[in-house]
Amino acid sequence: MRRTGRTPIDDDAEPAGIRPLEACVSLSIEGKKSEQKAWLSLLTTENLEDAEQLIREYPWLEEIYQEIAVLRRKPEEVLGMWSEALRMLDENSLKYYVDELREQVKVAEEKAEEERKKAEEERKKAEEEKKKAEEERKKIEEEKKKAEEEKDVLLQERNSALAEKDAEIEALKKQLAKLKENS
Repeated sequence: MRRTGRTPIDDDAEPAGIRPLEACVSLSIEGKKSEQKAWLSLLTTENLEDAEQLIREYPWLEEIYQEIAVLRRKPEEVLGMWSEALRMLDENSLKYYVDELREQVKVAEEKAEEERKKAEEERKKAEEEKKKAEEERKKIEEEKKKAEEEKDVLLQERNSALAEKDAEIEALKKQLAKLKENS
């Protein structure tokens, strides 16, 4: 079915509320000539004489009436139009669905990439902390080893000093013993 480019709403027409078509029958016959009146008359026409009168008043309606007549004689064309419309709808729905899925995949990939980067940053931070802890442990071990070496040195010096004092005490005892013998 071809479109004529015309719409049922005329720019000059006053806006109307929603009415059933039966209420518009009297309006379609009477009143000033307008595109809105033509559309209402088209929808409410019940006999051939009224249709011919409308075509005389609105020649652009003739093409629409001809299409309606063809569709009444060949209803399979209506089914064909519906089949084509449904096919197009299915294609559009599929495209929309695919686009939606692509968008969801894109968002999921972006989120996964952000989480991967965050995990990588956390891993690096953990490695740095582990490295710092290892350096601290080594530093403490070195300090402990140094303290033990210093302790060993101090013990040796003390033992040496004690050994010297013991030797000196022994020498003084010997001298004291000689002095006691001599006196």
